[in-house]
Amino acid sequence: MNAAGINLSPELIELGKFFTIAARRIGVGATAPEMFSGAVDAAWHTLVADPAAHDAFALQHAGRKLTHVETKGSGPIAWVAAYEEAYGPLPEIWFADADGTVNTDALAQYRKTGTVTAEWDCGPRPGPGDGDDLTQAASDL
Repeated sequence: MNAAGINLSPELIELGKFFTIAARRIGVGATAPEMFSGAVDAAWHTLVADPAAHDAFALQHAGRKLTHVETKGSGPIAWVAAYEEAYGPLPEIWFADADGTVNTDALAQYRKTGTVTAEWDCGPRPGPGDGDDLTQAASDL
């Protein structure tokens, strides 16, 4: 349940965590995290369709506006250690496609090695008019 008392799907819960990690990385000048989960990205696309809701969600979880941008790549996912430090191991949903089918091979590899190597086609960037300052809410997360 979020601050407004609304039940969030597992995908939106993970998107909120992803936004928190994104804000931290952007705030220290690191590269923005790679969105490699089709399931979490599908929830993000739904949220983007309502700009006011997207901005409110980003401000709640990241303390700043974030935009969804196309950025293709593949390789090691750089933010996994930061996620694990904050929240524990990545849940299965990170290895699911937009239809919810889990890539069991990738999940098993992650559980065995603690690393994720994947392809991605999007990620967050600071939103228009955002500036570089994080709010207190994001720095406390």
